[in-house]
Amino acid sequence: MTAPLGLLQWTEGTPGPQLVENALRLEALGYHELWLPEISGREPFATSGYLLAKTSRIKISSGIANVYAHDADSAAQAANTLAELSGGRFSLGLGVSHPVLVEPRGHTWVLPVPKMRAYLTRLRAAPIDSPLAASAAPVIVASHGPGLLKVAREMADGAFLFLQPLEAVRQARRALGPTPELHVVVRCLLETDPQKARDLARRACAFYISLPPYHEAWGRVGFSPADWSNGGSDRLIDEVCAWGDIATIRRRLDAFVTAGATHVVVYPCNPGENYSAQSALSAHWHWPLLEGLASTKT
Repeated sequence: MTAPLGLLQWTEGTPGPQLVENALRLEALGYHELWLPEISGREPFATSGYLLAKTSRIKISSGIANVYAHDADSAAQAANTLAELSGGRFSLGLGVSHPVLVEPRGHTWVLPVPKMRAYLTRLRAAPIDSPLAASAAPVIVASHGPGLLKVAREMADGAFLFLQPLEAVRQARRALGPTPELHVVVRCLLETDPQKARDLARRACAFYISLPPYHEAWGRVGFSPADWSNGGSDRLIDEVCAWGDIATIRRRLDAFVTAGATHVVVYPCNPGENYSAQSALSAHWHWPLLEGLASTKT
């Protein structure tokens, strides 16, 4: 199976000139899309615009922009601007984030489904007094539950799954129907030793493994509290992460395509990262993994 290959990559620790070089290198390798996360570092729309101006083929997209940090009118304007000026190389990835991340910013948490539905309603109605993009930026919604998947099916162009097992991808494809895009993010580790791979995966995924929304999502596909306790069970780690040599990782990514993904997004676990510190948001670019996966594309 084949699908466009993307990368989810923090850029905070990469100086601007090096970031441009890295984006060009990724483009030369044939990657389809670079997704830029958002917490408290580089602003994703500004960074996307900068990198789109420096590249010519690769898509640069918000992955995932926090709807509490950008009102719907602002997001609509940004998406149209970036799609117009880049010739359609931007996707608007949106998510409802988590209370622990949005409440310290002074926002009041709203239940995810009504929040996203109201946001997308306004996004579609927002006035844009500038040239419209020849092709509107796809709107991709982070959707781990049935409610948000329904919103993605009815009001967006696709869904974005993060750290989910194959069965969750199958269920998402059934919920979305055959047409919408389904971008599946998979943490990838270039490590063949099972103990080392799982230990690194647990450190890299610790923040997400601690979050109740992920517990709910994993519980819907047969996992139990024992699987997300004590850093995550081997079974959970093996389901949501792809580890091994390049050929093994590629086969695992292909399995997500078979399950229903239209796009696979690599999210590296880098042996050089200190995942117990803030530097985890400044992830180094894991070129042995990225180059190896690019060389196996068919």
